[in-house]
Amino acid sequence: MDPYELLGVSRDADDATIKKAYRKLAREYHPDVNPDPAAQERFKEVSHAYEILSDPQKRAAYDRGGDPFGGGFGAGQGFSFTDIMDAFFGGAAQGGTAAGRGPRPRVRRGQDALIRLDIELAEAAFGVTRELKVDTAVTCETCHGEGTAPGSHPITCETCRGAGEVAHVQRSFLGEIRTLRPCAACRGFGTIIADPCRDCGGDGRVRSRRTLTVKIPAGVDTGTRVQLAEQGEVGPGGGPAGDLYVEINVARHETFTRHGNDLHCTVTIPMTAAALGTTITLPTLEADLPDVAPQDATFELEVRPGTQSGTEQTLRGRGVPGLRGGRGDLIVTIAVETPTKLDPAQEELLRQLATLRGEEQPEGQLRAAVRGVFGRFRDAFNGR
Repeated sequence: MDPYELLGVSRDADDATIKKAYRKLAREYHPDVNPDPAAQERFKEVSHAYEILSDPQKRAAYDRGGDPFGGGFGAGQGFSFTDIMDAFFGGAAQGGTAAGRGPRPRVRRGQDALIRLDIELAEAAFGVTRELKVDTAVTCETCHGEGTAPGSHPITCETCRGAGEVAHVQRSFLGEIRTLRPCAACRGFGTIIADPCRDCGGDGRVRSRRTLTVKIPAGVDTGTRVQLAEQGEVGPGGGPAGDLYVEINVARHETFTRHGNDLHCTVTIPMTAAALGTTITLPTLEADLPDVAPQDATFELEVRPGTQSGTEQTLRGRGVPGLRGGRGDLIVTIAVETPTKLDPAQEELLRQLATLRGEEQPEGQLRAAVRGVFGRFRDAFNGR
């Protein structure tokens, strides 16, 4: 069969493309990965194809219609196992034997941990210090992370002699193929814990609850993560701990709504106050903090005469502090309340006011709706 078709490459494919195609097929059909007899036969075919196309002389001979081997396929005719393993593992073969990786270390870094913390809006804005109780893996105090019972130590594995790997020999048309696999007796560690620690079972760590103090900086928001270095899970064998991440969730406030570093709130005033103007004392976000100074607990909002419902007033620098400095604004929206129930005296006064203003039979003022960009574009297209 055509080696180009077997590898799925074009006739002008370069060496890198050919090697990449072979690696992909070899991983799929290699006997160690796919024990199906049909897959093994397929592996032989793609290996034949790669043998031809990876050798410039053999590839040229095939392209000319000649025999690239000068007489039949077969092992021992210029195709070494090192060539296959170099393509399969990226140069991990030497003299027909795959290079080993050595034993796995028992001491490894621990995993990072994540916990979620609920805080109030004022705490998120101005910062807070909290104590957290966390359940994580800590170093076993009995064996100090070694995993062995007191007075004992890991012993060298007799199966792999401490290498952590054992060689497996497989015969094929290429000859003997030697591959290295993790030792099943020691699970690749190269040593065996014959007498494991009874407290940790040989892992070198145990679960424990501990208390941590975390400082939440000012300006955090929902989703912000605070990193506590080396406060996560202790690694196997008493290895270094990972990091602990505290993810913030800010509770909804009954008065203020946060948008970025700006705070928004709505204040409702009667229509008489909106018409005549007034000054209103309102609580600040700082009022939610303990031991807040009186001057920081309230602010004065001046409502100008004739204020309309929906008017926004911005108080600069009264919002949420930023994580990198600065502070947002407080935007107050004025909602003018129209009375729904009037007694006879109030109704008469309002009628007198309407008469004085010539508003007994007011005419509504129609205003064109504000059109968006697409609406204006449509009108221009239609010649309006």
